[in-house]
Amino acid sequence: MFGTQVRDVADDFNPRRRRTLWNTPAASMPTTTHTIRYSTPRKGHASAHQLSVKFEDLYGFMVEGNVNDVNVLNDVRERIREQGRVWWALEASKGANWYLQPRISSNGGGEGVISVTSLKLSVLTNTITLRRLIRKGVPPVLRPKVWLSVSGAAKKRSTVPETYYDELIRATEGKTTPATLQIDHDLPRTFPCHPWLNSEEGQASLRRVLVGYSFRDSEVGYCQGLNYVAALLLLVMKTEEDAFWMLAVLLENVLVNDCYTDNLSGCHVEQRVFKDLLAKKCPRIAAHLEAMGFDVSLVATEWFLCLFSKTLPSETTLRVWDVLFNEGAKVLFHVALAIFKMREDDLLRIQHIGDVIDILQTTAHHLYAPDELLTFAFDKIGSMTTNTITKERKKQETVVMAELDQRIRRLSSLKMDG
Repeated sequence: MFGTQVRDVADDFNPRRRRTLWNTPAASMPTTTHTIRYSTPRKGHASAHQLSVKFEDLYGFMVEGNVNDVNVLNDVRERIREQGRVWWALEASKGANWYLQPRISSNGGGEGVISVTSLKLSVLTNTITLRRLIRKGVPPVLRPKVWLSVSGAAKKRSTVPETYYDELIRATEGKTTPATLQIDHDLPRTFPCHPWLNSEEGQASLRRVLVGYSFRDSEVGYCQGLNYVAALLLLVMKTEEDAFWMLAVLLENVLVNDCYTDNLSGCHVEQRVFKDLLAKKCPRIAAHLEAMGFDVSLVATEWFLCLFSKTLPSETTLRVWDVLFNEGAKVLFHVALAIFKMREDDLLRIQHIGDVIDILQTTAHHLYAPDELLTFAFDKIGSMTTNTITKERKKQETVVMAELDQRIRRLSSLKMDG
């Protein structure tokens, strides 16, 4: 039913008769400040920056912080406007879809890329310009089109019939599998405070995307964590089909294999790679945490499975995803290392595992300034090539698979004894 049929990639950027699911408030060029709701009475000797306040962010999430956090987010909105003007100026000079042209891939190669030997200067210039621009942030109104292009999702979608997604959803209607049961269990717990995601319409859309993908790739099926990733994709991409293809390219091309399979072997590999990178990039922190008996996977597993969507503020998460879709999964290591590095002095002072978790979680939850995090991630952490990380993964894969095999044999032995 879902055979191959090639169509022009340019078709993916023409207006489609698909309903917009979620309207981002002032997503393109935000002009308003955040509404502040004080949770602490404005009396006594507490200073304004200590007051706990609730405010709605750019994507409709209600956030609790302090007045300084609100000011930071208003600065972020101004930066979004400034960055938008840069993108509009480039579209005026280079053409509306200049970033859709063939380019060098920062994402490990593959379809839609050309070799350096055949590269034209204009393509090289566009590639460098785009990489620099994306690290500074994609304007929210352009994210759907830019992500579809740089990630390879548009190319992937162009290889199947235009009706693929609709037929897939029809084919899955009424079917029950272990994956659909787990999805139904997780839907109400996926960003329950978001007005649209907590609505009947929002949960139905999220369910179709997750169930659809579980049938597309039965080996992955569904893994907890994907619900948060798919939910945020829906808010950004605006349509189910676009969110579905972004999820597909993420799992099939951008991230390491087997991250979301039953045994989570790929995730275990990433955790081991991260631990080694922490020892190389932040040796004092790594040595101190090891002496305490702290396992970095206690915090980093959720970071990698949910791609920081449960950890960082929404716009900061999406700034990370901007770079992730363009440069590949190495970005996750840069960001994870940066969160540790930003609090190096504090981490070196503490002696309790619970305090480590508290510092890292509190830091991540209040990183409302994406530029601060990404500056640390790329300037302070230093270069990490995809090839270096690939070699490290291959080394760790052997260890992880041996451990998983030993665990399976141990469980089999216990069953036989029982």
